[in-house]
Amino acid sequence: MTTPDNAIEAKRALREDLEAGNLTLSDALRRMRKIVGLNQTDFAKNIAGITPRIYMEYERGQGNPAIDTLNKIAKPFGYEIGFVKKK
Repeated sequence: MTTPDNAIEAKRALREDLEAGNLTLSDALRRMRKIVGLNQTDFAKNIAGITPRIYMEYERGQGNPAIDTLNKIAKPFGYEIGFVKKK
């Protein structure tokens, strides 16, 4: 379980890895879920608003998540999905 102090550090590390482009979508989803301390079922239902089976596919790198779903997942972390200029 992530403690508040660990969550702050985990969010910082996530931000750095996202900004550096070091994560796949499935890796980012898994880390976000773990930061909030939820299992896949609870995260899918309560954060993403989708079925657990669909969410589990996303964490395995399968499926094609809708932008709306990704924005629901990203919102608690202060992110939204959009275009970014390549470095």
